Amino acid sequence: MDFSQRLQQISANSDALTQIGRGLEREALRITNQGDLSAQPHPAGLGSALTNKWITTDFAESLLEFITPVSQDIDHLLAQLSDIHQFTYSQMGDERLWPMSMPCFVGSEDDITLAQYGSSNTGRMKTLYREGLKRRYGSVMQVISGVHFNFSFPDSFWQQLFGDQSAQARQDSVSEAYFGLIRNYYRFGWLIPYLFGASPALCGSFLRDHGSASDFEKLGNGTYYLPNATALRLSDLGYTNNAQSSLKISFNGLDQYLDGLNQAIRTPSDNYANIGVKVDGEYRQLNSNVLQIENELYAPIRPKRVAKNGEKPSEALCRGGVEYIEVRSLDVNPFSPIGITEDQVRFLDMFLTWAVLSPSAKMDDAELACWRDNWNRVVLDGRNPELMLKIGCNGERLLAKEWGLRVFSELEDVAKAMDNAAGNDNYQQTYQRLKEWIIHPELTISAQLLAQIKQHEGIGAVGKKLASSYKDELKSREFAFYSKNEFEQEVQASVEKQQLIEQSDTVSFDAYLEDYFAYLK
Repeated sequence: MDFSQRLQQISANSDALTQIGRGLEREALRITNQGDLSAQPHPAGLGSALTNKWITTDFAESLLEFITPVSQDIDHLLAQLSDIHQFTYSQMGDERLWPMSMPCFVGSEDDITLAQYGSSNTGRMKTLYREGLKRRYGSVMQVISGVHFNFSFPDSFWQQLFGDQSAQARQDSVSEAYFGLIRNYYRFGWLIPYLFGASPALCGSFLRDHGSASDFEKLGNGTYYLPNATALRLSDLGYTNNAQSSLKISFNGLDQYLDGLNQAIRTPSDNYANIGVKVDGEYRQLNSNVLQIENELYAPIRPKRVAKNGEKPSEALCRGGVEYIEVRSLDVNPFSPIGITEDQVRFLDMFLTWAVLSPSAKMDDAELACWRDNWNRVVLDGRNPELMLKIGCNGERLLAKEWGLRVFSELEDVAKAMDNAAGNDNYQQTYQRLKEWIIHPELTISAQLLAQIKQHEGIGAVGKKLASSYKDELKSREFAFYSKNEFEQEVQASVEKQQLIEQSDTVSFDAYLEDYFAYLK
């Protein structure tokens, strides 16, 4: 069947398009009211970063991460994320959240404190993993922020698509469909940084450690930019790992993906071996393989399954197949107090539904490299009206605008189907607004942000102004989904959970690591 036939088949059951599961993870640096990186520990009023289900930290002690539960309602999803922000602000004193993906001014690597998770073996391992990242790639790269979008289709969707199947056949069909989505994401997902990229410029303190300034234009106060860039966060300057470029991880199916991933975590690296693992009694990294653990694989999209206690991500996938996908290409939206908007969520709903229903041929390494090149062109020069992208590996090219409009012509069908299922026109409104962004690059987030950066002579002034206004806005609003009491209960519960974990350790840290990595031997 082609895309239109599959969409028609799915549309016969409104639940298939109205019960989509979504979750958000938003990262944000804590900064002082002067705009500097916070040197303070994780706020005690937020509880344990190890065990709080809503509020944790990522790489650095100052890099907060907010996590929503899975929701089938977009209003609820955004209200949950807003409430998490609101409660966090109430516990941050004079600090605020940096509203962009690329970090604010960082004086040196030493200004960045690794995230701390307590004295348990689990907590120490999380910090040691970050020590390894620091020694491998530097700390500044690790304080780049993003928004991750977790997405799953309901059982009714798969029932409409595949009909009655045995449990194993359904699991295999769903995994295969999600990998088809992932391949189409690599082919067409450049639309995401084009539309929503929000890192066309960066602070000179970042460029100092991660590349030459010669290709950039400069504004006052040490801001560097590329005139048509959309998402420098996704470029070689951003959150990438060149050491992983030689890895051959296939997206042609679950078995091939797991084979490639398992090989990567077992592949020794001469460069990382030179760092040492345990030197003079102090650990420097978890191991010296190309990937310390599976999470170190940098990818714009990942197949996922909720892991059971003690289960590694790949073990969960092997056990139950793909349950959802994690979109990792979203910059923090600087024009939203919570880093993402309803239009962005609705676009991702449409795009991912289109990607799973559209034909998706298997992809070899050469084709994957071709699509990655398109992504790179868009992140560096995406708003150039003359930008040409490859539409195949035979050298044929097409204007990015023309190719984007071709995709949007089918996204309109998805928008209509989703609106028919929900009984409104919300998706069609989003579609119409964003179609204008394809035609007029100056409407994109990166263009709007760069205009403000130029107007205010640098990233710092814009970031501080937005951070201050968002703090005032979020602190003054009412809770919309949760209550203050619920957050306070989770804070207390998280502290108690961490204490229990610490008290239940029965082996040394050395023995814990030996047992954890026994599967590599």
